[in-house]
Amino acid sequence: MGSLLRKFLSQFIRRGSMTVTTATGSKFTVGDGSGDPILVRFVTADAERKVLINPELGLGEAYMDGEFVVERGTIADALAILLDQPDLLPQWAKPWWHLRYLTRHLKQFNPRSRSRSNVAHHYDLDARLYSLFLDADKQYSCAYFETPEATLDDAQLAKKRHIAAKLHVKRGQRVLDIGSGWGGLGVYLAEIAGADVTGITLSTEQLQVANARAAEKCLTGSAKFLLEDYRDIDGPFDRIVSVGMFEHVGEPFYDTFFRRCAELLSEDGVMLLHSIGRSQGPDSTNPWIAKYIFPGGYIPALSEVMPAIERAGLLVCDIEILRLHYAGTLKAWRERFMARREEAVQLYDERFALMWEFYLAACEMSFRKQAMMNFQIQLTRRQGVIPITRDYIGREEARLRALEGGAEPRLKLAGE
Repeated sequence: MGSLLRKFLSQFIRRGSMTVTTATGSKFTVGDGSGDPILVRFVTADAERKVLINPELGLGEAYMDGEFVVERGTIADALAILLDQPDLLPQWAKPWWHLRYLTRHLKQFNPRSRSRSNVAHHYDLDARLYSLFLDADKQYSCAYFETPEATLDDAQLAKKRHIAAKLHVKRGQRVLDIGSGWGGLGVYLAEIAGADVTGITLSTEQLQVANARAAEKCLTGSAKFLLEDYRDIDGPFDRIVSVGMFEHVGEPFYDTFFRRCAELLSEDGVMLLHSIGRSQGPDSTNPWIAKYIFPGGYIPALSEVMPAIERAGLLVCDIEILRLHYAGTLKAWRERFMARREEAVQLYDERFALMWEFYLAACEMSFRKQAMMNFQIQLTRRQGVIPITRDYIGREEARLRALEGGAEPRLKLAGE
């Protein structure tokens, strides 16, 4: 087994320096010797088999089970090497990729019942877990780092401000927040922009927190959150925003999603879609992520999104690509999680903590080393709704920043 492992890893790892100890104790080094040397060890022959049979699934499972150990460096350092190779996948993993690609529509088929169970799998975990690593506002999506020195909290506030500016929202306008999370963006739009916000989520845990936050801010009249599917909400709305939810829609439902948004959006309305995206065309979801983190999830390519927007009759007014912002966000999340890792073990167990480590590290390195990004697409139903130059975005951000200074101090929830 060790000789096979050496042969296959030597073919795949051509950058960096990784020394591997096999389950029998033999050692070999792969890569070109560049960068900091990383030492890893396979504890069992079963872990070696997992990686040789299906590396995209097997490596994460071996790490979770304590059968693959990083002895010098961290799992993030190891993944930085593995995800920075000339070939995106090892040759022996490609048949699995082809099989996943051929069946990806089945895995992404998310009717109402399946959507709700998929959301519950990830977002209905113990709320204290997310308090370990998110910012104070519980923003669980890509932050917007205006400067390299910005803190996570500053960058998440800048993200909300940037989105609000693109929505060009006016006081009293009805706003629909699809996938409203713990309510941070909806509360911001109600409190700072003066909007009448309806947020919808499929997570019962997030729903309770979001409504509690609105009540603490005395905003129950202008920020309400519902346990509702986007396919069932009634309109119309002057503005629609969706942040970090589109990745759960599934490609078979893109037409449904955009046609429903077009139906819900008023004639002079504006929509802003913020989503993770991939820059190299359609693909399939990593099997470890699909099994343990986001069942039913899929990161779209713009080439898959744009035709559905066109078929829905919506007009694209602006597209912005956020490069490396999510890498910075995930780095901050990972560092915060590791600083309070023992609390995660107490909430769940050691295997869960290892799973979460692998999840945050793998996602960070996929954004840092591969062709992942975030996109923001601004949509309207007709021409002339949005100013014809982008200067208004900066002006709106300045106006909102001034209003933020007069907002009441935020009330913290237990566990923050």
